[in-house]
Amino acid sequence: MASSLSPPEVPIELHVENREKLLKSLTQHLSTSSRPLQGFVFLQGGEEQTRHCTDHVELFRQESYFAYLFGVREPGFYGALDIASGESILFAPRLPDEYAVWLGEIKPLSYFKERYMISAVHYTDEITKVLHQQYQGSGKPLLYLLHGLNTDSNNYSKPADFEGIDKFKMDLNTLHPILTECRVTKSELELTLIQFANDISSEAHVEVMRNAKVGMKEYQLESLFLHHTYMYGGCRHCSYTCICATGDNSAVLHYGHAAAPNDKTLQEGDMALLDMGAEYHFYGSDITCSFPVNGTFNRDQSLIYNAVLRAHNAVISSMRPGVGWVNMHKLAEKTILESLNEGGILFGDIDAMIHERLGAIFMPHGLGHLLGIDTHDPGGYLQGAERSKEPGLKALRTTRELLEGMVITVEPGCYFIDALLVPAMENPKTSKYFNIQEINKFRGFGGVRIESDVYVTSSGCVNMTKCPREIQEIEAVMAGAPWPIPKTTIPSANGEI
Repeated sequence: MASSLSPPEVPIELHVENREKLLKSLTQHLSTSSRPLQGFVFLQGGEEQTRHCTDHVELFRQESYFAYLFGVREPGFYGALDIASGESILFAPRLPDEYAVWLGEIKPLSYFKERYMISAVHYTDEITKVLHQQYQGSGKPLLYLLHGLNTDSNNYSKPADFEGIDKFKMDLNTLHPILTECRVTKSELELTLIQFANDISSEAHVEVMRNAKVGMKEYQLESLFLHHTYMYGGCRHCSYTCICATGDNSAVLHYGHAAAPNDKTLQEGDMALLDMGAEYHFYGSDITCSFPVNGTFNRDQSLIYNAVLRAHNAVISSMRPGVGWVNMHKLAEKTILESLNEGGILFGDIDAMIHERLGAIFMPHGLGHLLGIDTHDPGGYLQGAERSKEPGLKALRTTRELLEGMVITVEPGCYFIDALLVPAMENPKTSKYFNIQEINKFRGFGGVRIESDVYVTSSGCVNMTKCPREIQEIEAVMAGAPWPIPKTTIPSANGEI
């Protein structure tokens, strides 16, 4: 199916705004601490990587902080912001003559100056000379380098390094928290790119639903998604490795990795859980759809799917600035437990189940995460914030209160994972809540996840994802109905129009 969408022009002003936002935040911080408004923010862009010891060059994707500030798609660059003047400077690698033979035209420095709306561009072998000439203070110029912990990966960002850096003073502590906080809330220009990534990815998910059939391979579903987002959206990169899980694989939270490569055959009666999102000009999407591979929900599938959908909708209805994300996670857990209780899978007092953290047995992951240039955008934990040690809550990627301008995923799920179920059913504190006869029917069921990308407004939130969510919508689309479906044509539960 062709797409009605066309990739939007990328506004390089977006990165100009990002640089201005950082300089404003940094100068406010320096002024408050009575430090001189001098020196340079200095970042190193990403380098091309070869596959192990071979000469195969992996497809390059820019380092995210560098992409945020400069928008540069080429490898080997450095970038500086002069705190005193506000000027931006790029440093490009000086390419050898043979580059023009194998890799194309060697662009002049003026090309990068115009393309990326930069004050000045020089070569990387001129960094020391240029920054010393630019510096207005006395003594060694000060470089604010990027160094800090990513709370999702537990890896540290790499501070810039170059020949001659010993001729500068270095600050490794100031920049990272300030630049990270700048990335937490999105501008209108950023939202435009995230919305397009959502639009083309939502469209691709619908295309996969329409074409999914018993007997196909999981990787064929992945291929349909990748083709649609690249063919019609120009999205060469995905935000993350696609999760195309069916049957019992849908209970494997990070399925799709090298040891589980989306290769199962779709079986009659399987649920599919497809977690896939395209990236457009660095900005990503993160969308999960769950549906029966044969196109029709049975009773058990409907029960679990509607439990998750109720949680998804309850959270989105409750989101607004000032709302705590931990409370949203607990709301999702409670809603799912209530549905499982009503469906006869569990029995007992819901508050008692919550006290025993039973929700984490069925949803062991966090409710969602910040989204932007990275799938798990940084800033989820402010400096000094501690993670909970409680099941489920310890997996949260943020515990912050929502802010206007945040983009965050809402992704509740309900899974039947033996590694969690069996100990809980054997534990005297929790075994009494399980209807063993009913829950045994779901061993091997897998799981359901519904994930949308939501941005927080001044009075509530907007769901940026546009996929079929109600059971009637999914079944209609899989039967060939157009999407979006005119509301007057969606049959009700009793079959009426």
